[in-house]
Formats: sequence, structure tokens, C-alpha cells
Amino acid sequence: MKTAQIEKLIEQRDAVNHPPHYKAGGIETIDFIESKGLGFNLGNAVKYISRAGKKDPSKLVEDLQKARWYLDREIARTSEVK
Repeated sequence: MKTAQIEKLIEQRDAVNHPPHYKAGGIETIDFIESKGLGFNLGNAVKYISRAGKKDPSKLVEDLQKARWYLDREIARTSEVK
């Protein structure tokens, strides 16, 4: 395999495992979520907030709406527990 082909495969792998919009701010969002033990709903809210508009700037508001959806779901879930 030629060097150029190998480099392209590495880039493709990084685009799946470590895309640039995942590493904004020097830490991957998943590492933060796991270190804080946030769980599914809060973890997804943090994910959408931290990446909002970074992959596709035209979807900034959509990303924030998705974060709000997960926050609302967590609020509803924890309100039922009381």
C-alpha cells in the first residue's frame, strides 16, 4: 500500500473516532461526560451544547434545540421520581 493511501485511511479513521468538532477545547466531550457520570440525558445535552454549530454552523439552533429536548426529558424524569 502506498503512503498516500495509508494516510487517507488514517484520516478516515480519525474522522470516525476523533473528528475535530469532538476535540474542541482540548478535551473530547465523551471524556467529560463519563468523568462527571452524567448519564444519558444530561450527557446528550452536554454533547449537543459543546458541539453546537461546530460540525455544521447552519445547525447551531438545531443543536441547541436538541440539547433542550434532552434537558426537558431529564427534568420530566426526575420530577416523576419525587
